[in-house]
Amino acid sequence: MTAYLDHAATTPMLPAAIEALTEELRHTGNPSSLHTAGRAARRTVEEAREHLAAALGARPGEVIFTASGTEADNLAIKGLFWARRTIDTNRRRILVSAVEHHAVLDPAFWMAADAGAEVVLLPVDGSGRLDLEALRTELRTSSDQVALISVMWANNEVGAVQPIADVVAAARPYGIPVHSDAVQAVGQLPVDFAASGLHAMSVSGHKIGGPVGVGALLARRDLELTPLIHGGGQERGVRSGTVNAAAIRAFSVAVVDAVAHQAETAQRLADLRDGLVARVHAAVPWAVLCGPEIGGAGAEIAAGGAEIAAAADAPGPARLPGNAHFVFPGCEGDSLLYLLDSRGVECSTGSACQAGVPQPSHVLLAMGLAEDDARCALRFSLGRSSTPADVDALVEVLAEVAARARAAGLAASGRR
Repeated sequence: MTAYLDHAATTPMLPAAIEALTEELRHTGNPSSLHTAGRAARRTVEEAREHLAAALGARPGEVIFTASGTEADNLAIKGLFWARRTIDTNRRRILVSAVEHHAVLDPAFWMAADAGAEVVLLPVDGSGRLDLEALRTELRTSSDQVALISVMWANNEVGAVQPIADVVAAARPYGIPVHSDAVQAVGQLPVDFAASGLHAMSVSGHKIGGPVGVGALLARRDLELTPLIHGGGQERGVRSGTVNAAAIRAFSVAVVDAVAHQAETAQRLADLRDGLVARVHAAVPWAVLCGPEIGGAGAEIAAGGAEIAAAADAPGPARLPGNAHFVFPGCEGDSLLYLLDSRGVECSTGSACQAGVPQPSHVLLAMGLAEDDARCALRFSLGRSSTPADVDALVEVLAEVAARARAAGLAASGRR
């Protein structure tokens, strides 16, 4: 039996989404064609757009379908920058949090290298939450140079929920558009595009029980976006390409279902997660939980020994309900991952891998952890198919696996 604890990477498709996808795959028709089959495909897409928009607090015309959350992030960062720079050449600064997903960081730094942008990394505190005063200082001193702000709704590694309402409020007086990558948030947190005040928001299908290869950028109708892909002019003219009706229908089914069950799912996952955290600490007392506090039980301890307190003004949970992120000092995260995998437990290190060389997580480094500690991380992420048996399977083998990885790490470092 395999215990799958990597739902933040991808989660199983919902049966209803599988049914919608397979049913639609039987149909022929390009949604841009004017004949009967084409009009039927277009109707499928537009109905899906309406359902997805309603579930996420948006208008149908604000939904731009893409091939992934990564593409949606790229369209937001590049499309917004180019559009704003065209209007005002002085606007070349892109403000992003230091803990963004690489789908935001990489296009931002590409713009710096190839399009004259200047990237400003906004710092975070020890729990991974944005330093709002740093953002406000940037806006006070250089608002006339800022093209856009991008802050993720919730962090994919340590689960920190960001103060999106405060970010939007800080940007509003200066008329600066704000984008948020909400890929991890939908289905785990209440997400309402209109109520958020955001100008643009990215979502993805396979994180919430839909298929891989489909996502969306929710963007206000009056928001200027320069297209990244040119061709047939689909999706408001900013995302050309034949629209994937089957994937879009399945995506919309998954979003509607995830939002409808969000509250009960979040409560169940939080309870399961809290039990996992307690049992991991019992099995491996020297394991360190990273990120915001859980369950109101008080501050957590970072690898450096400093207390981490979630921001008092955080609306709702400070952490994603399905997220548990640990540092196991003295253990290489990759060693832990492979040893657990060999025992039937699948999880993630949460760190990036560049050109085959493991790198310490930029998220943990931004939170103030030392490089050695940042290499010792494991992320356990729960989803709707998670059960207590998955936690049991992890706890059953974790103490032995951690001891083996720590011994190997100490031997390799010559400290044994």
